[in-house]
Amino acid sequence: MPIQLPNNLMAGVSGVRGIVGDPLTPELVSALAAAYGTFLQNDGAQAGAAVFLGRDSRTSGPMFVRAAAAGLLSVGMDVVELGVVPTPTLLLATREGEGAGAVGVTASHNPAEWNALKLAGGDGIFLDRERMGRFLSFLETSDPVRASWDRLGSWREDSGAIERHLERILGLRLLNVEGIRRRRMRVALDCVRGAGGRIMPTLLERLGCEVVGMGLETDGRFPRDPEPTAANLTELGELVRREGAELGLAVDPDVDRLSLVDGRGFPVGEDLTLALAAATVLARTPGPVVTNLSTSRVLDDVAEKWGAKVHRAPVGEVNVARRIQELGAVVGGEGNGGVILPALQLTRDAPLAAALILQHLVDLDEGLEGAISRWPEYRIVKEKVPVPDGGLEALYDDLREGLGPEEVDTQDGLRLDWPGEGRWLHVRPSGTEPVVRFIAEARDETAARELVDTARRMLESGARRDG
Repeated sequence: MPIQLPNNLMAGVSGVRGIVGDPLTPELVSALAAAYGTFLQNDGAQAGAAVFLGRDSRTSGPMFVRAAAAGLLSVGMDVVELGVVPTPTLLLATREGEGAGAVGVTASHNPAEWNALKLAGGDGIFLDRERMGRFLSFLETSDPVRASWDRLGSWREDSGAIERHLERILGLRLLNVEGIRRRRMRVALDCVRGAGGRIMPTLLERLGCEVVGMGLETDGRFPRDPEPTAANLTELGELVRREGAELGLAVDPDVDRLSLVDGRGFPVGEDLTLALAAATVLARTPGPVVTNLSTSRVLDDVAEKWGAKVHRAPVGEVNVARRIQELGAVVGGEGNGGVILPALQLTRDAPLAAALILQHLVDLDEGLEGAISRWPEYRIVKEKVPVPDGGLEALYDDLREGLGPEEVDTQDGLRLDWPGEGRWLHVRPSGTEPVVRFIAEARDETAARELVDTARRMLESGARRDG
């Protein structure tokens, strides 16, 4: 029978995600994976083509990855299982292994009680809105086509994906690996007990770093909110100070986002990850840069130095990746610490980002504080509130009329921009949680906070008016 998705299951370009047990069960995961295998065949994949399967370290991962494998095998797709790996490792293996697609069992930065299936094509890029929309329609209208006993898929394990990922990063022409090794940086590392423990220490050690770590176990018992925001990196800052590290690096559970802590132990915000990584790339290969609508203006400042232009896409990794393809951009990513280097692959990649940051510090021959001080300083304020019953269109109208922006962008929710004043506001429904996100940036925190507070008051006022 067609699958009726539970109302409390979130489905979109960020995958199909929910809380373990309700609504996400092994039965549902198996059915979704079987449907995806049939969907890939309907899109041209041959029966027996390989789907690459990996997971982060969540405690529900072994259960769900087995359920997903069973579903794929039942419709005649071969399964290549990678085990606990970073999402960028999974996607690189899929593209280089000429797979028909990939399934990542990971809820990324969500708390431990969440899990998800993140779906990608054979190109190693997550499904975009159009293709994901077709898959969701397929779920509602079609049954998976089960294979007969003699045409079931085969299963094999691939234990070498992480090593190949490391080799690709260390082989990038824009990295001076020997120069980084000579620097002998002392780096504090927080992998929040996610999949990062399987790749980040090895990468840093091969780059000549002395690593002092926390959360390097891969048991999924996250000791804190796993999203690598500045507010969640207090303990990493303490580790930096206690161990005399030159900087601190933090990744999320599936290792596609990187956040930074400077040598004083101060978290510097996720937006600077992309800005500094882009500086490394643009210094060697100037060209277009792509990011999303919620990314700091400091990226524009970095691009301007090398005569490059920043293009903005809707929030969501696949939206940025497709725009990179379209424009032939040399670097891109998102302000949440996600860096995409098309010379490697078209997905956010925290190990790659870490290597680019270290290269940037070697290029400048100074610490992270000095590297950051070269650029204008902005303050970002982020908040989230439950989605109102009446939707957001009335709020968007109120904001446009009430705030008088210089520029308006409606690609993804509503972004209001005052470039001459160095401030902007972005309001959008989240793709990963049932919330509305308010993101504002200005040259000082008071001005950014005022934008968020104004938008929130307008939302509350509109809800009372509608009620």
